[in-house]
Amino acid sequence: MSKVSADTLKSLASTQDLTIGTTGQTVTLPGNELRVNTFKDKGGNTLWTSDGSGNLSNVHSGLKGNLVLLNTTTASGAANVTFGSSLITSTYDLYIFRFTNINPETDNTQLWFQGTIDGGSNYNVTMTTTAWMAYHNESGAGTEGLQYLAGSDQGQGTAFQKLSGDIGNGADESTSGELHLFTPSSTTYVKQFYNRTQELGAGNQAGDLHYAGYFNTTSAINGIQFKMSTGNLDGIFKLYGLS
Repeated sequence: MSKVSADTLKSLASTQDLTIGTTGQTVTLPGNELRVNTFKDKGGNTLWTSDGSGNLSNVHSGLKGNLVLLNTTTASGAANVTFGSSLITSTYDLYIFRFTNINPETDNTQLWFQGTIDGGSNYNVTMTTTAWMAYHNESGAGTEGLQYLAGSDQGQGTAFQKLSGDIGNGADESTSGELHLFTPSSTTYVKQFYNRTQELGAGNQAGDLHYAGYFNTTSAINGIQFKMSTGNLDGIFKLYGLS
């Protein structure tokens, strides 16, 4: 078996393809690795680029899938987290907000959200909602249950909607969850949404909370804001679009 050792292997002309092996042959790479930072097809189209540390950019749309990360906001002592009209558009049929380890500054407070139809001048869109939860306390048997949350719903209300129960402000207390908002740009239909949240409540209980409803407007929703019922918050918010 012959071997060729070289620092650079290139074709005779810059416009000529370099062929390694022929049809039917197997080309073996030592260690089974091919290391490149930019991967292109035969037509010169970039499929993806790496920075050499595993972080990808310039990923071709055909490889991304339908769920697209639009924004990441890391809040630290923030009064609110807002996703404005540059993000909430007609581009996607479904917007998904994922919030992770939301820790309030003030004890016994809830995570809230509301929408706007005027670009953020007001967050007071009329909504009708429903809410229920399952829970279990750290103390064990006899402290579990399933209940409707009558004080957490709205009937044609314009207030901020709860997305959690009472969260403690201890270092180990927080809530995480996901809010789905459907076709916010529609000017024909109301805007449906649902949310599921898991929390470590202020009463040392695991809470699985479900909220759902609709913005009762045919105007486009062009912004969403999250905040605590009282005080500031820490945590990570991510916005995805699903076409």
